[in-house]
Amino acid sequence: MSSAYNWFKILHIFFVIGWMCGIFYMPRIMVHYQLAKREGEGVTRLVKMARKLYNFSSLMMLFATGFGMVLWIYFGISGGWMHAKLLLVAVLMVHHHLCARFIKQMEKDTLQRSSVFFRWFNEYPTIVMLIIIILVIAKPF
Repeated sequence: MSSAYNWFKILHIFFVIGWMCGIFYMPRIMVHYQLAKREGEGVTRLVKMARKLYNFSSLMMLFATGFGMVLWIYFGISGGWMHAKLLLVAVLMVHHHLCARFIKQMEKDTLQRSSVFFRWFNEYPTIVMLIIIILVIAKPF
């Protein structure tokens, strides 16, 4: 493969890592938000943190997607594993946008889901990411 391919791959991985940091931490903020609300503590800082992390993570997602599209289209990466990966990336994008919905509810003080829900909401992207890594490295089909 060409040097350009390697640089695009490096940038794609870098921005995916940035995006995943947000994906993994936003629901944790929501867990702490619900626990703090239940205990009567202030949550203003948590709401600001969630919004800023979402904005950062969204930028990382856009760059990761852009560099991924270049790898896919320009360098012709294909196969059944790629279709499965793209489906799972779509699942992570839905998760990301659900975080935006929950953050808006936090900003309006109308977040109804429990801290237990957000603990589970925090866990499944880890499994999705692991499956994506397996697909990319092993290319099973």
